Amino acid sequence: MAEIESFTLDHTAVKAPYVRLIAVERGPKGDAISNFDVRFVQPNEGEIPTAGLHTIEHVLAGLLRDHVDGVIDISPFGCRTGFHLIVWGEPLVADIVSGIAQSLHAIAETVTWEQVPGVSAVECGNYRDHSLHSAREWSRLILERGISSDAFERVDVVH
Repeated sequence: MAEIESFTLDHTAVKAPYVRLIAVERGPKGDAISNFDVRFVQPNEGEIPTAGLHTIEHVLAGLLRDHVDGVIDISPFGCRTGFHLIVWGEPLVADIVSGIAQSLHAIAETVTWEQVPGVSAVECGNYRDHSLHSAREWSRLILERGISSDAFERVDVVH
């Protein structure tokens, strides 16, 4: 079985919230795809409830593309402590932190239920499991702690 970087990370040594570049992969024509660990909650100390995480996922899918070029996908971790962010190219961690923070501010302050994409049975595989209230509360909590540009030290924290 292949070794998975995320499973070799010492989850007891990181200090969430943070953004961490996991790896840059190159395709056969040299195109770069970057994989980021966007960690919102300290591993093994808490988790975002599924309804709130699900709503954050749906809103980030749209908002983040307004702030970060080349977003391919943002998908939640099964442990519910954050997301994998996959993007074309090699953006700076600081630019990802900024885009995430701007998106969380919108979720916390301005996004209305009508603006949450993909919340019907036609558009979502579990449309009943959403909570904008939870998404707002968690976005506020994450922003209050600040998002670090380093997984192991609280540096360049963006609120």
